[in-house]
Amino acid sequence: MAFRRALGPFDATMVVVGGIIGSGIFILPSVVAQRLPSPGLVLLAWVVGGAIALAGAFAFAELATLFPRAGGEYVYLREAYHPMVAFLFGWASLLMIQGGGLGAVAITFAQYALRLMGRETASAGVWAAVAIALVAAVNVVGVKPGSRLLNVLVLLKLLALAVLICGGLLLPHAPPAREAMSAAPVAVSPLAFGGALVPILFAYGGWQSVNLLAEETSEPRRTLPVALIAGTAIVIFVYVLANAVYLAILSRAGLAATPTPAADAVRQIFGPGADRLISAAIAISAFGFLDLTLLAQTRIYYAMGVDGVFLPVLGRLHPRFGTPALAIVVQAAWGIVLVATGTYGELVDSVVFGDWIFFGLTVAAIFRLRRRFPLAQREPGAFRTPGHPLVSALFVAAALSVVASAVRTNPKRSAIGAALLATGIPVYVLFTRGRQGAAR
Repeated sequence: MAFRRALGPFDATMVVVGGIIGSGIFILPSVVAQRLPSPGLVLLAWVVGGAIALAGAFAFAELATLFPRAGGEYVYLREAYHPMVAFLFGWASLLMIQGGGLGAVAITFAQYALRLMGRETASAGVWAAVAIALVAAVNVVGVKPGSRLLNVLVLLKLLALAVLICGGLLLPHAPPAREAMSAAPVAVSPLAFGGALVPILFAYGGWQSVNLLAEETSEPRRTLPVALIAGTAIVIFVYVLANAVYLAILSRAGLAATPTPAADAVRQIFGPGADRLISAAIAISAFGFLDLTLLAQTRIYYAMGVDGVFLPVLGRLHPRFGTPALAIVVQAAWGIVLVATGTYGELVDSVVFGDWIFFGLTVAAIFRLRRRFPLAQREPGAFRTPGHPLVSALFVAAALSVVASAVRTNPKRSAIGAALLATGIPVYVLFTRGRQGAAR
Protein backbone atom coordinates (compact mmCIF):
# COMPACT_ATOMS: atom_id res chain seq x y z
CA MET A 1 0.00 0.00 0.00
CA ALA A 2 1.34 3.45 -0.92
CA PHE A 3 0.93 6.88 0.66
CA ARG A 4 -1.71 9.19 -0.79
CA ARG A 5 -0.26 12.29 -2.46
CA ALA A 6 -2.71 14.69 -0.83
CA LEU A 7 -0.47 17.72 -0.16
CA GLY A 8 -0.12 20.53 -2.69
CA PRO A 9 2.31 23.48 -2.81
CA PHE A 10 0.31 25.60 -0.33
CA ASP A 11 0.07 22.70 2.15
CA ALA A 12 3.81 22.04 1.86
CA THR A 13 4.66 25.73 2.35
CA MET A 14 2.48 25.86 5.48
CA VAL A 15 4.36 22.83 6.83
CA VAL A 16 7.62 24.77 6.43
CA VAL A 17 6.25 27.94 8.03
CA GLY A 18 4.54 25.97 10.79
CA GLY A 19 7.68 23.95 11.41
CA ILE A 20 9.72 27.11 12.01
CA ILE A 21 7.37 29.55 13.76
CA GLY A 22 6.76 28.41 17.30
CA SER A 23 6.80 30.20 20.62
CA GLY A 24 10.44 31.26 20.10
CA ILE A 25 9.70 34.52 18.26
CA PHE A 26 7.51 35.62 21.19
CA ILE A 27 10.22 34.99 23.81
CA LEU A 28 13.77 34.53 22.43
CA PRO A 29 14.32 38.10 21.07
CA SER A 30 14.97 39.24 24.63
CA VAL A 31 17.83 36.72 24.95
CA VAL A 32 19.38 38.00 21.71
CA ALA A 33 19.11 41.63 22.88
CA GLN A 34 20.88 40.69 26.12
CA ARG A 35 23.86 39.38 24.16
CA LEU A 36 24.29 42.25 21.69
CA PRO A 37 24.90 45.93 22.55
CA SER A 38 22.99 47.78 19.80
CA PRO A 39 19.69 47.56 17.88
CA GLY A 40 21.54 47.40 14.57
CA LEU A 41 23.48 44.33 15.66
CA VAL A 42 20.32 42.67 16.96
CA LEU A 43 18.61 43.04 13.58
CA LEU A 44 21.79 41.98 11.76
CA ALA A 45 21.92 38.80 13.86
CA TRP A 46 18.34 37.90 12.89
CA VAL A 47 19.17 38.50 9.22
CA VAL A 48 22.32 36.34 9.47
CA GLY A 49 20.39 33.61 11.28
CA GLY A 50 17.79 33.71 8.52
CA ALA A 51 20.51 33.39 5.89
CA ILE A 52 21.87 30.30 7.67
CA ALA A 53 18.38 28.80 7.81
CA LEU A 54 17.93 29.52 4.11
CA ALA A 55 21.24 27.77 3.38
CA GLY A 56 19.88 24.73 5.23
CA ALA A 57 16.65 24.93 3.24
CA PHE A 58 18.66 25.04 -0.01
CA ALA A 59 20.52 21.87 0.97
CA PHE A 60 17.35 20.06 1.99
CA ALA A 61 15.74 21.12 -1.29
CA GLU A 62 18.55 19.43 -3.24
CA LEU A 63 18.30 16.31 -1.09
CA ALA A 64 14.51 16.23 -1.56
CA THR A 65 14.89 16.14 -5.34
CA LEU A 66 17.50 13.39 -5.05
CA PHE A 67 15.52 11.20 -2.60
CA PRO A 68 11.82 12.22 -2.54
CA ARG A 69 10.93 9.57 0.03
CA ALA A 70 9.10 9.38 3.35
CA GLY A 71 11.49 9.91 6.24
CA GLY A 72 13.43 12.85 4.79
CA GLU A 73 16.53 13.38 6.92
CA TYR A 74 16.59 9.70 7.94
CA VAL A 75 16.82 8.66 4.28
CA TYR A 76 19.57 11.19 3.49
CA LEU A 77 21.72 10.05 6.43
CA ARG A 78 21.25 6.41 5.47
CA GLU A 79 22.23 7.00 1.86
CA ALA A 80 25.21 9.25 2.61
CA TYR A 81 26.78 7.46 5.57
CA HIS A 82 25.52 4.23 7.12
CA PRO A 83 22.15 2.83 8.23
CA MET A 84 23.28 3.06 11.86
CA VAL A 85 23.74 6.84 11.57
CA ALA A 86 20.21 7.13 10.22
CA PHE A 87 18.88 4.84 12.95
CA LEU A 88 20.50 6.94 15.69
CA PHE A 89 18.83 10.02 14.24
CA GLY A 90 15.46 8.24 14.36
CA TRP A 91 16.15 6.88 17.84
CA ALA A 92 16.99 10.35 19.13
CA SER A 93 13.90 11.78 17.44
CA LEU A 94 11.53 9.24 18.97
CA LEU A 95 13.03 8.97 22.43
CA MET A 96 14.17 12.50 23.09
CA ILE A 97 14.02 15.25 20.46
CA GLN A 98 10.47 14.88 19.18
CA GLY A 99 9.14 12.97 22.18
CA GLY A 100 10.50 15.49 24.67
CA GLY A 101 9.44 18.39 22.48
CA LEU A 102 5.93 16.94 22.18
CA GLY A 103 5.59 16.70 25.96
CA ALA A 104 7.05 20.13 26.68
CA VAL A 105 4.99 21.95 24.05
CA ALA A 106 1.80 20.13 25.08
CA ILE A 107 2.28 21.48 28.61
CA THR A 108 2.91 24.98 27.19
CA PHE A 109 -0.31 24.77 25.19
CA ALA A 110 -2.31 23.57 28.19
CA GLN A 111 -0.98 26.30 30.49
CA TYR A 112 -1.70 29.14 28.09
CA ALA A 113 -5.10 27.74 27.10
CA LEU A 114 -6.13 27.44 30.75
CA ARG A 115 -4.97 30.98 31.51
CA LEU A 116 -6.98 32.33 28.59
CA MET A 117 -10.04 30.61 30.02
CA GLY A 118 -9.31 32.01 33.48
CA ARG A 119 -8.73 28.57 35.00
CA GLU A 120 -6.01 27.23 37.27
CA THR A 121 -3.06 25.54 35.55
CA ALA A 122 -2.84 22.69 38.07
CA SER A 123 -4.61 20.39 35.61
CA ALA A 124 -2.28 21.29 32.73
CA GLY A 125 -0.91 17.73 32.57
CA VAL A 126 -4.33 16.25 31.90
CA TRP A 127 -5.12 18.87 29.25
CA ALA A 128 -1.73 18.27 27.62
CA ALA A 129 -2.36 14.53 27.39
CA VAL A 130 -5.82 15.12 25.92
CA ALA A 131 -4.39 17.55 23.35
CA ILE A 132 -1.78 14.99 22.22
CA ALA A 133 -4.42 12.25 21.94
CA LEU A 134 -6.78 14.53 19.98
CA VAL A 135 -4.13 15.60 17.48
CA ALA A 136 -2.96 11.99 17.09
CA ALA A 137 -6.53 10.94 16.24
CA VAL A 138 -6.81 13.65 13.58
CA ASN A 139 -3.56 12.56 11.95
CA VAL A 140 -4.42 8.86 12.04
CA VAL A 141 -7.59 9.60 10.05
CA GLY A 142 -5.54 11.06 7.18
CA VAL A 143 -2.72 13.34 6.11
CA LYS A 144 -5.18 15.83 4.62
CA PRO A 145 -7.13 16.44 7.87
CA GLY A 146 -3.84 16.88 9.73
CA SER A 147 -2.59 19.26 7.03
CA ARG A 148 -5.82 21.29 7.05
CA LEU A 149 -5.63 21.69 10.80
CA LEU A 150 -2.00 22.80 10.47
CA ASN A 151 -2.89 25.30 7.72
CA VAL A 152 -5.50 26.95 9.94
CA LEU A 153 -3.15 27.13 12.92
CA VAL A 154 -0.28 28.55 10.84
CA LEU A 155 -2.51 31.22 9.33
CA LEU A 156 -3.79 32.17 12.79
CA LYS A 157 -0.31 32.66 14.23
CA LEU A 158 0.76 34.58 11.13
CA LEU A 159 -2.30 36.78 11.68
CA ALA A 160 -1.29 37.40 15.30
CA LEU A 161 2.22 38.39 14.21
CA ALA A 162 0.78 40.59 11.45
CA VAL A 163 -1.34 42.44 14.05
CA LEU A 164 1.78 42.98 16.17
CA ILE A 165 3.88 44.14 13.21
CA CYS A 166 1.26 46.39 11.59
CA GLY A 167 0.30 47.91 14.93
CA GLY A 168 3.94 48.61 15.78
CA LEU A 169 4.74 50.11 12.38
CA LEU A 170 1.52 52.04 11.68
CA LEU A 171 -0.06 53.08 15.00
CA PRO A 172 1.27 55.97 17.12
CA HIS A 173 3.03 54.97 20.31
CA ALA A 174 5.26 56.47 22.95
CA PRO A 175 8.93 56.51 21.87
CA PRO A 176 11.21 54.12 23.75
CA ALA A 177 14.01 55.25 26.00
CA ARG A 178 16.79 57.06 24.16
CA GLU A 179 19.04 54.47 22.53
CA ALA A 180 16.67 53.63 19.75
CA MET A 181 17.13 52.40 16.26
CA SER A 182 19.42 55.23 15.21
CA ALA A 183 22.13 54.18 17.63
CA ALA A 184 25.52 53.81 15.98
CA PRO A 185 26.82 50.26 15.54
CA VAL A 186 28.92 49.04 18.45
CA ALA A 187 31.87 46.70 18.03
CA VAL A 188 31.28 43.16 19.23
CA SER A 189 33.50 40.10 19.20
CA PRO A 190 32.76 37.20 16.82
CA LEU A 191 32.32 34.96 19.88
CA ALA A 192 29.64 37.25 21.33
CA PHE A 193 27.88 37.53 17.98
CA GLY A 194 27.98 33.74 17.64
CA GLY A 195 26.49 33.38 21.11
CA ALA A 196 23.58 35.58 20.04
CA LEU A 197 23.04 33.39 16.96
CA VAL A 198 22.41 30.25 19.03
CA PRO A 199 18.86 31.16 20.20
CA ILE A 200 18.16 32.64 16.76
CA LEU A 201 19.07 29.39 15.01
CA PHE A 202 16.81 27.50 17.40
CA ALA A 203 13.99 29.91 16.50
CA TYR A 204 14.64 29.34 12.78
CA GLY A 205 14.79 25.53 13.03
CA GLY A 206 12.06 23.34 11.58
CA TRP A 207 12.12 23.87 7.81
CA GLN A 208 13.10 20.22 7.30
CA SER A 209 9.70 18.87 8.42
CA VAL A 210 8.26 19.06 4.91
CA ASN A 211 10.91 16.66 3.59
CA LEU A 212 9.48 13.93 5.79
CA LEU A 213 6.22 14.11 3.81
CA ALA A 214 7.80 13.71 0.36
CA GLU A 215 5.73 10.63 -0.56
CA GLU A 216 2.51 12.42 0.43
CA THR A 217 3.24 15.52 -1.65
CA SER A 218 2.20 15.98 -5.26
CA GLU A 219 5.21 16.28 -7.62
CA PRO A 220 7.69 16.39 -4.71
CA ARG A 221 10.74 17.13 -6.87
CA ARG A 222 9.11 20.41 -7.89
CA THR A 223 6.93 21.17 -4.88
CA LEU A 224 9.39 20.63 -2.03
CA PRO A 225 12.13 23.06 -3.21
CA VAL A 226 9.52 25.78 -3.79
CA ALA A 227 7.92 25.17 -0.39
CA LEU A 228 11.28 25.11 1.44
CA ILE A 229 12.52 28.36 -0.09
CA ALA A 230 9.20 30.24 -0.02
CA GLY A 231 8.34 29.11 3.52
CA THR A 232 11.76 29.99 4.93
CA ALA A 233 11.74 33.38 3.17
CA ILE A 234 8.31 34.17 4.66
CA VAL A 235 9.58 33.39 8.15
CA ILE A 236 12.73 35.51 7.72
CA PHE A 237 10.58 38.47 6.62
CA VAL A 238 8.22 38.04 9.59
CA TYR A 239 11.00 37.53 12.15
CA VAL A 240 13.02 40.58 11.07
CA LEU A 241 9.94 42.81 11.06
CA ALA A 242 8.81 41.50 14.45
CA ASN A 243 12.20 42.31 15.95
CA ALA A 244 12.17 45.75 14.34
CA VAL A 245 8.86 46.38 16.13
CA TYR A 246 10.20 45.07 19.45
CA LEU A 247 13.15 47.43 19.19
CA ALA A 248 11.05 50.40 18.10
CA ILE A 249 8.54 49.92 20.92
CA LEU A 250 10.75 48.72 23.78
CA SER A 251 14.30 49.83 22.80
CA ARG A 252 17.21 47.42 22.86
CA ALA A 253 17.65 47.80 26.64
CA GLY A 254 13.94 47.35 27.26
CA LEU A 255 13.83 44.28 25.04
CA ALA A 256 16.77 42.80 26.93
CA ALA A 257 15.09 43.44 30.28
CA THR A 258 11.80 41.61 29.66
CA PRO A 259 11.17 37.85 29.44
CA THR A 260 7.88 38.53 27.57
CA PRO A 261 8.76 40.95 24.75
CA ALA A 262 5.75 40.24 22.54
CA ALA A 263 3.26 40.74 25.39
CA ASP A 264 4.98 43.94 26.50
CA ALA A 265 5.06 45.35 22.96
CA VAL A 266 1.41 44.54 22.29
CA ARG A 267 0.40 46.12 25.62
CA GLN A 268 2.18 49.34 24.69
CA ILE A 269 0.71 49.41 21.18
CA PHE A 270 -2.91 48.50 21.92
CA GLY A 271 -3.27 49.13 25.64
CA PRO A 272 -3.90 47.01 28.77
CA GLY A 273 -5.46 43.62 28.17
CA ALA A 274 -4.21 43.34 24.60
CA ASP A 275 -1.42 40.99 25.68
CA ARG A 276 -4.07 38.25 25.72
CA LEU A 277 -3.52 38.23 21.96
CA ILE A 278 0.01 36.96 22.54
CA SER A 279 -1.17 34.34 25.03
CA ALA A 280 -3.61 33.11 22.39
CA ALA A 281 -0.88 33.16 19.73
CA ILE A 282 1.47 31.10 21.91
CA ALA A 283 -1.30 28.57 22.64
CA ILE A 284 -2.07 28.33 18.90
CA SER A 285 1.64 27.97 18.04
CA ALA A 286 2.05 25.22 20.62
CA PHE A 287 -0.99 23.31 19.35
CA GLY A 288 0.34 23.68 15.81
CA PHE A 289 3.65 22.13 16.89
CA LEU A 290 1.79 19.13 18.30
CA ASP A 291 0.01 18.69 14.98
CA LEU A 292 3.20 19.05 12.95
CA THR A 293 5.11 16.56 15.11
CA LEU A 294 2.47 13.88 14.68
CA LEU A 295 1.89 14.78 11.02
CA ALA A 296 5.50 14.80 9.81
CA GLN A 297 8.01 13.42 12.33
CA THR A 298 6.24 10.08 12.61
CA ARG A 299 7.30 9.33 9.02
CA ILE A 300 10.82 8.82 10.36
CA TYR A 301 9.69 5.79 12.37
CA TYR A 302 7.68 4.54 9.40
CA ALA A 303 10.87 4.56 7.30
CA MET A 304 12.78 2.78 10.07
CA GLY A 305 10.10 0.08 10.20
CA VAL A 306 10.18 -0.36 6.42
CA ASP A 307 13.97 -0.75 6.55
CA GLY A 308 13.66 -3.38 9.30
CA VAL A 309 16.04 -1.54 11.65
CA PHE A 310 13.23 -0.96 14.15
CA LEU A 311 9.78 -2.41 14.86
CA PRO A 312 8.57 -3.60 11.41
CA VAL A 313 4.96 -2.92 12.39
CA LEU A 314 5.72 0.81 12.33
CA GLY A 315 6.35 0.52 8.59
CA ARG A 316 2.74 -0.42 7.79
CA LEU A 317 0.08 1.99 6.56
CA HIS A 318 -3.48 1.94 7.81
CA PRO A 319 -5.55 0.00 5.24
CA ARG A 320 -8.30 2.62 5.18
CA PHE A 321 -6.62 5.94 5.94
CA GLY A 322 -3.22 5.37 4.30
CA THR A 323 -1.32 6.78 7.29
CA PRO A 324 1.44 5.26 9.46
CA ALA A 325 -1.12 4.93 12.24
CA LEU A 326 0.98 2.84 14.63
CA ALA A 327 3.95 5.19 14.31
CA ILE A 328 1.63 8.08 15.20
CA VAL A 329 0.21 6.18 18.18
CA VAL A 330 3.69 5.25 19.46
CA GLN A 331 4.95 8.85 19.28
CA ALA A 332 1.78 10.19 20.93
CA ALA A 333 1.86 7.56 23.67
CA TRP A 334 5.50 8.30 24.47
CA GLY A 335 4.75 12.04 24.61
CA ILE A 336 1.89 11.36 27.06
CA VAL A 337 4.21 9.21 29.21
CA LEU A 338 6.71 12.06 29.36
CA VAL A 339 3.94 14.50 30.31
CA ALA A 340 2.77 12.17 33.08
CA THR A 341 6.27 11.65 34.47
CA GLY A 342 7.47 15.24 33.99
CA THR A 343 10.73 14.12 32.37
CA TYR A 344 10.30 15.86 28.99
CA GLY A 345 12.26 18.96 30.04
CA GLU A 346 15.29 16.92 31.08
CA LEU A 347 15.29 15.00 27.78
CA VAL A 348 14.99 18.14 25.67
CA ASP A 349 17.82 19.86 27.57
CA SER A 350 20.01 16.77 27.25
CA VAL A 351 19.89 16.41 23.48
CA VAL A 352 19.39 19.89 22.05
CA PHE A 353 22.94 19.56 20.77
CA GLY A 354 22.08 16.25 19.08
CA ASP A 355 19.54 17.87 16.78
CA TRP A 356 22.19 20.16 15.35
CA ILE A 357 24.72 17.33 15.05
CA PHE A 358 22.31 15.67 12.62
CA PHE A 359 21.56 18.98 10.88
CA GLY A 360 25.27 19.40 10.23
CA LEU A 361 25.70 15.80 9.09
CA THR A 362 22.72 16.07 6.73
CA VAL A 363 23.96 19.18 4.97
CA ALA A 364 27.49 17.75 4.86
CA ALA A 365 25.93 14.78 3.03
CA ILE A 366 25.66 17.04 -0.03
CA PHE A 367 29.43 16.71 -0.50
CA ARG A 368 29.34 12.90 -0.40
CA LEU A 369 26.20 12.51 -2.52
CA ARG A 370 27.44 14.81 -5.28
CA ARG A 371 30.31 12.39 -5.78
CA ARG A 372 27.97 9.38 -5.87
CA PHE A 373 25.33 11.12 -7.98
CA PRO A 374 27.07 13.72 -10.17
CA LEU A 375 24.92 16.66 -11.26
CA ALA A 376 25.36 15.70 -14.90
CA GLN A 377 23.59 12.38 -14.24
CA ARG A 378 20.57 13.89 -12.50
CA GLU A 379 17.26 14.83 -14.05
CA PRO A 380 17.23 18.06 -16.08
CA GLY A 381 16.23 20.98 -13.89
CA ALA A 382 16.94 19.14 -10.62
CA PHE A 383 17.47 21.64 -7.81
CA ARG A 384 21.07 22.46 -6.92
CA THR A 385 22.19 24.17 -3.72
CA PRO A 386 23.18 27.74 -4.74
CA GLY A 387 26.71 28.70 -3.79
CA HIS A 388 27.82 25.14 -3.01
CA PRO A 389 30.36 24.28 -1.60
CA LEU A 390 30.75 27.60 0.28
CA VAL A 391 27.12 27.93 1.37
CA SER A 392 26.96 24.30 2.50
CA ALA A 393 30.26 24.57 4.38
CA LEU A 394 29.12 27.72 6.20
CA PHE A 395 25.96 25.96 7.35
CA VAL A 396 27.95 22.98 8.64
CA ALA A 397 30.25 25.39 10.51
CA ALA A 398 27.21 27.11 12.04
CA ALA A 399 25.80 23.76 13.14
CA LEU A 400 29.12 22.84 14.77
CA SER A 401 29.15 26.17 16.63
CA VAL A 402 25.65 25.49 18.00
CA VAL A 403 26.76 22.05 19.19
CA ALA A 404 29.92 23.50 20.77
CA SER A 405 27.90 26.21 22.49
CA ALA A 406 25.44 23.65 23.89
CA VAL A 407 28.30 21.53 25.23
CA ARG A 408 30.07 24.56 26.69
CA THR A 409 27.01 26.01 28.43
CA ASN A 410 25.64 22.71 29.78
CA PRO A 411 28.26 19.95 29.63
CA LYS A 412 26.39 17.68 32.05
CA ARG A 413 23.19 17.65 30.02
CA SER A 414 25.16 17.23 26.80
CA ALA A 415 26.96 14.22 28.27
CA ILE A 416 23.63 12.71 29.35
CA GLY A 417 22.26 13.33 25.86
CA ALA A 418 25.26 11.61 24.28
CA ALA A 419 24.77 8.64 26.61
CA LEU A 420 21.06 8.40 25.77
CA LEU A 421 21.91 8.57 22.08
CA ALA A 422 24.46 5.78 22.54
CA THR A 423 21.75 3.49 23.94
CA GLY A 424 20.47 3.29 20.37
CA ILE A 425 23.56 1.35 19.25
CA PRO A 426 22.67 -1.97 20.97
CA VAL A 427 19.04 -1.53 19.86
CA TYR A 428 20.19 -1.17 16.25
CA VAL A 429 22.45 -4.22 16.56
CA LEU A 430 19.61 -6.25 18.08
CA PHE A 431 17.16 -5.48 15.27
CA THR A 432 19.64 -5.83 12.40
CA ARG A 433 20.98 -9.15 13.71
CA GLY A 434 17.45 -10.41 14.09
CA ARG A 435 16.68 -9.42 10.52
CA GLN A 436 19.85 -11.10 9.22
CA GLY A 437 19.01 -14.26 11.15
CA ALA A 438 15.51 -14.35 9.71
CA ALA A 439 16.91 -13.94 6.20
CA ARG A 440 19.10 -17.02 6.50
